[in-house]
Amino acid sequence: MPRKPNYKFARQERERAKAKKKTERLQAKLNKKAEKESPDSAENEADAKVSTETPLDTSHGDDEIV
Repeated sequence: MPRKPNYKFARQERERAKAKKKTERLQAKLNKKAEKESPDSAENEADAKVSTETPLDTSHGDDEIV
């Protein structure tokens, strides 16, 4: 006797494949857009990393209330 089909699992697999394909397309689209906007993106990325890695610390330790 054949096994009972698992429609729920099949639907979940289709949805996973669809979501993966959608994210891949979106990522490719974003990459293409980034390349089109700035051909010297390597310099811009390096500058962005430096600015995000060094946060501004406005709090000072010597502000004691006596």
